[in-house]
Amino acid sequence: MSGHPFTPLTPRELENVRLVKEAGLTPTRHPIEDSNPIQMPKTLMGRPKFNTSGKAVQIQINSHKILEYPTRTIHQYDVTIGGTNEKRGLIRSVWESRAVRAAVGNGFIFDGNKIGWSMTEFKDEINIVVDLDKERNIELKPGRTPNQHRVVIRHACTVNLAALAAYVEGRMAFDKTVLESISFMDHLLRETPSKTHIAMKRSYFGRNIDERALLGGGVEAMKGVYQSIRCAEGRSLVVNVDVSNTTFWHETTVSQLAMLITGASSMQDCINKCRQVRASPTNGDAMKESYHFAALRRLQKNNIKVLFRGASDAIKNKTWRIARVSSLTARTHTFDVVDRRSGKTEKDVTVENYFKSKYNIALQWPELPLLETGKKEIFYPMECCVMDKGQRYPFKLDEAQTASMIKFAVSKPQVRKEAIQRGLKMLDWKNDPFLSNYGLKIDPNMLKTEARILPPPEIAYAKGGIARPGFSGRWDLRGKVFLMPNPAPLKSWGLSVIGGGGRPPPTRDAVNLFIKQFITSYRGHGGVILNTDPVVLDGGTDGADAVKNLFNAVGNANKLRPQLMFFVLPTKNVDMYNRIKKSTDCRFGVVSQCVQSAHLVKNQPQYHSNVCMKVNAKLGGTTCKINMRGNASHFTVPTMIIGADVSHAAPGSNGASFAAITMSMDKFAARYAAAVETNGIRVEIIATQNIEEMLRPLIQNWSENTGQGRLPDHVFYFRDGVSEGQYQEVLNQEVRDIKRIFTDLGKHNPDYKTKFTVIICEKRHHIRFFPLPGPAADRNGNPVPGTLVERDVTHPFEYDFYLCSHAAIQGTARPTHYHILMDECELKGDAFQTMLYEHSYQYMRATTPVSLFPAVYYAHLASNRARSHLDISEAQLRLERSGGSSSEKPPTEVKRLIDMANNTGIKWSMWYV
Repeated sequence: MSGHPFTPLTPRELENVRLVKEAGLTPTRHPIEDSNPIQMPKTLMGRPKFNTSGKAVQIQINSHKILEYPTRTIHQYDVTIGGTNEKRGLIRSVWESRAVRAAVGNGFIFDGNKIGWSMTEFKDEINIVVDLDKERNIELKPGRTPNQHRVVIRHACTVNLAALAAYVEGRMAFDKTVLESISFMDHLLRETPSKTHIAMKRSYFGRNIDERALLGGGVEAMKGVYQSIRCAEGRSLVVNVDVSNTTFWHETTVSQLAMLITGASSMQDCINKCRQVRASPTNGDAMKESYHFAALRRLQKNNIKVLFRGASDAIKNKTWRIARVSSLTARTHTFDVVDRRSGKTEKDVTVENYFKSKYNIALQWPELPLLETGKKEIFYPMECCVMDKGQRYPFKLDEAQTASMIKFAVSKPQVRKEAIQRGLKMLDWKNDPFLSNYGLKIDPNMLKTEARILPPPEIAYAKGGIARPGFSGRWDLRGKVFLMPNPAPLKSWGLSVIGGGGRPPPTRDAVNLFIKQFITSYRGHGGVILNTDPVVLDGGTDGADAVKNLFNAVGNANKLRPQLMFFVLPTKNVDMYNRIKKSTDCRFGVVSQCVQSAHLVKNQPQYHSNVCMKVNAKLGGTTCKINMRGNASHFTVPTMIIGADVSHAAPGSNGASFAAITMSMDKFAARYAAAVETNGIRVEIIATQNIEEMLRPLIQNWSENTGQGRLPDHVFYFRDGVSEGQYQEVLNQEVRDIKRIFTDLGKHNPDYKTKFTVIICEKRHHIRFFPLPGPAADRNGNPVPGTLVERDVTHPFEYDFYLCSHAAIQGTARPTHYHILMDECELKGDAFQTMLYEHSYQYMRATTPVSLFPAVYYAHLASNRARSHLDISEAQLRLERSGGSSSEKPPTEVKRLIDMANNTGIKWSMWYV
């Protein structure tokens, strides 16, 4: 079946496009017009036949079928409140006013922005002025501007829900009427829970103390419910319901939050941490803000309540917004105070003295930074302010918070299923007045679908070693010899012990025992080591110096450029790790391996086997491959696999985005090289310049070494992390750019015929499998590896499926969603899906199948590692990682990464694993 073309959308219709990616639809964009002859498809490919391999089983999925649609006519309205750039809080206050409610009546749905719906047809335009002062019973004082806002509601169109039914049944193509219908249905679902619970897009949270946990640093986690409507295969609409875990600011005084954010041991310690520090050791006069003060900027743009003895009702009842965390304090900030009775002005009154004279309040911590609110330079002391409820914490969690969040969020399938049932009670569809009024009925029971369990492969090692994991999803490396050892014997190598971290370094005896066990383990797995007495140094506490000293010492001792450098780290110090990797990768071009001192001291064989897999991959070896008859592989023609991913800076940071492209470097697609580069700021589509500079050298290397001078006949392009609204953009820009490179490289070859298959991989979704007891479930209730779902929750027409290829170690397994955008090779579905699944067993550094196709898994690793190649200071890198910023102004351009030193071919190695 071919895909459905999309008609151009008007500006009003584009307001709803953001809903499409959550609704299972893909708004295909028109191809970019240029003079290049490379033509890309205008529609996404349709679904071929369903998979028939493996075993058919019944499983439950956390989705619910819509049983009845609204049948009455729905009228859509354009809503304008105030000017063009009004804040959402003001829009919400105006909309909830008595004047507006009286004008529109009950049953009117508003998206909180510009669109509304009702079963009532207002033929005449509604045009009213809302006076918020009167709504709040506030008397207007002389000289004050009235708080009035105009509301205009105009009839836009009639929503034809019959078009939505016709679309999912395949009787009509996607057009604006379908888009308007799905937009209405989405907001109909959201209307009631968004009013009765804390709403975060399509997630809703209550105040149940059992569903909350403190994570530290002023952050708490809350468990809620997520719901989203989707068009689905099987000619139906479904509502996906899942658990939602989100972080919020803890509801406490802002002064307490400041102490938690800075990690201070006391309030006085917090004050000290927020003071300015010297800009540099050599310039005694220059000062700059401290790292801890910069971290307080996370408080900005949050709502607070101002509560103190003697505060007026106007102050206490108002919700204030933190505009800025000031470097001024209640003791240093002064202002003029006008006595309203006498008219006299008292100049240069400090905030501390004002509170004492006006309210008889002696501030406890007058040296804490002040909070500036609004536009009128109104300052309040932190100790008088309380964080408002339901303020989402949007920043990256630190390691301790992440560990606590995982512990809070992870739950086994049965526990998650029970949490979903509690979420359904929160949503309470049966008693939802808007659903009842409009006639939307949803099945409260999870839908059941037919899944298929693909047979697990065997894993081949050297010397006839075979691993048969079956459906367990894991196997033992003991007694296994790597398929390919390091091609160049390991002779020039060494180890550096980094100090610091608040703990003593391991003894020299412990280091020698670790080296001895590593040599034994690596040789046992087939590794070739000539030098059993590597250089060992005390690396000190400076990572860059430790790398330089070890590089020189190893090179001098062996009269050979170092092949491998070990670094023993005292703790999980991300900054030290990044500094070491920047030096080894970019300054010296040598692969490195970091180990923690605690693991070195334990010196366990299993840990050594894990390290050996990484080291062998970095030195050019291969762990294993899928076992197929003879020397066969899944590829019948010379095939290249490309993976791509873009990672972004922590929320709230203006840091760079990083693009990574990986490429298979052997005929089995087991080894992958990787290239990385910055990609703007929060830009998902990989820039043309990046694709050219990153991909062309990789293709040329593949052609020279793997392709024996030829380009591949077939290229798989796996792209991770893009939303459905960007699928066509991936084709029109990224894939076109890739094809342009291949066309250029093959222009002198009359036999050039490379064909492309493009696949999007996505794990950021809420679909979960709940297999029934039996062969489809493991002992924890998760689906067994190889569980494939193609029906009932997939796209109505396009080619997508969910594949659970891994065994979940903890929690509920999350399947990967694969969406095939184009396939010029017309692959058979069974063979293609089997290849996807079986390649998850070829992941280089594990003895389990992974949840994501290795090409994009490696791209994800490489894009995250790219951060250490930034040409910025450690302090700035730390700020960007945490989501803080040392500047109020976003950067206007992004630096390119430091290039890796390729003296020994590190660019073609698996340096990133």
